[in-house]
Amino acid sequence: MSEYLIISTSVDLLRAAADEIVFISSDGNYSSFMFKWGESRVVTMQLGRVEFLIEQQLVRSGQNFIRIGKSLIINRNFISYINLSKQQLVLADGCTASHCLTASRDALRQLKELLENDL
Repeated sequence: MSEYLIISTSVDLLRAAADEIVFISSDGNYSSFMFKWGESRVVTMQLGRVEFLIEQQLVRSGQNFIRIGKSLIINRNFISYINLSKQQLVLADGCTASHCLTASRDALRQLKELLENDL
């Protein structure tokens, strides 16, 4: 059974199954949720607040979300490729969607080490 993340602002409410969120990116006061079927939703909330809500609401699946730098939270279950020299991170569900993102070398190096230590 999926856990749900509920983001409520003064004008909208987003209810998202944790296992369907591929990544969350930010642009200032806005956070954009990308879902595994390729659709996105934007809410008026800073990424730090979204990170806090993930920690509070997602008891079982919260550890799957990793903050990468200032503007990105990823779901580790969708990581398929990391290339440090190209500063490239590919998130894919194996069926429908693939997302190529960029991040700093340091952030990707830390992510790579984290995943290697989980082996």
